[in-house]
Amino acid sequence: MFTVAIVGAGELGSLLAQRLAQRDAATDIRLIDDGGRVAEGKALDIMQSAPIERFAARVSGAGDVSVAAGSAVVVVADRVRGGEWSGEDGLMLLQRLKGLVSGAIVVCAGADQRQLIERGSRELRLARRKLIGSAPEALVAAVRAMVALEANTSPQDVSLTIAGVPPDQLVVPWEDATIGGLSAMRTLEDVSRRRVMARLPALWPPGPYALATAASKVIEAIGGRSRARASCFIAPDDSGGRRTRAAALPVRLGPEGLAAVALPELDSRDRVALETAMLL
Repeated sequence: MFTVAIVGAGELGSLLAQRLAQRDAATDIRLIDDGGRVAEGKALDIMQSAPIERFAARVSGAGDVSVAAGSAVVVVADRVRGGEWSGEDGLMLLQRLKGLVSGAIVVCAGADQRQLIERGSRELRLARRKLIGSAPEALVAAVRAMVALEANTSPQDVSLTIAGVPPDQLVVPWEDATIGGLSAMRTLEDVSRRRVMARLPALWPPGPYALATAASKVIEAIGGRSRARASCFIAPDDSGGRRTRAAALPVRLGPEGLAAVALPELDSRDRVALETAMLL
């Protein structure tokens, strides 16, 4: 049984619960929020749509985070009152989750949770492979749509990823990108690529629906339903002797969380830009 607990029944959390249920991406989905009985009500609404949407997932609501115990994945989302978990509140939540679900993979689904991942790794010693932020994948979807407009094609024909620290320090590995199976470097003019890069900061932060879709993709990869790579916030790796920041990197995911970083070959300019973005 694949169980997912979502801490926060705000707009992002409830949209994610609904999407996971509709796709039967988990057998048991637990929506948790301390804002009264709101989580229970939203879970009931989702379950009432099961006969129409034809899904078998079980969705339940609760007000106590201890209900997350036993989950394979715990998602840190947004509260009904208070917005995304972040700052000291978010760090205290991670500390409590560390004691409750020590073996679970923690997915931070919010756009403002990059620093939470960084602090969770450094201050709480959470394992790097089990602490992931899914928000950058929502930005990837927006960039694909922009590239499709420039190339007069469908976003489904565009394959690319991003790396770095949004909104201002982002890299698109154009050498690895394709449009309709052909190299984007050959099919997309330099002026078009520059236009896309200039518009990137305005695309951050993504909205709740895009964030929920990105988190769902990441969870499906963790659950073994997909082998697609995703761009995720990854905790810093200081093993090389330099202190770095949590940053977005393309990764492969699996049942143990982070399986591998799948960063393609970068040209010298992009490599320097990415290294600069990641350094503290």
